[in-house]
Amino acid sequence: MPDGREYEERAARWLLARGWQILCRNFLCRAGELDLVALDGSCLVFVEVRARSHPGYGGAAASVDRRKQRKLQRAAAVFLRRHPHYARLACRFDVIAWEPRQFAPDAAPRWIRNAFGSQP
Repeated sequence: MPDGREYEERAARWLLARGWQILCRNFLCRAGELDLVALDGSCLVFVEVRARSHPGYGGAAASVDRRKQRKLQRAAAVFLRRHPHYARLACRFDVIAWEPRQFAPDAAPRWIRNAFGSQP
């Protein structure tokens, strides 16, 4: 099974193929990490990438629980403070997940648009 970075790369390629612009990968701050920050048209999207190797671990998308959501929202707020020129844009949080049955190299992920929250 590929590692997390490989799934982040797959997600970035998948989004680029849909016309998105990747602004940042692996944005790190004290609040946490944002896997991908991208533009979907004029909307700023904070993308969490998840993969699960075995169904017994629970679903990949379900692993983005309330605690993780709060961390992502705090990290997004830091991103916007550091990059204020994006603060005027509408924002959302998406999850791109690969479940165990989707591990083939060409498998499409499960995309959950506007997965949680509102503007950070």
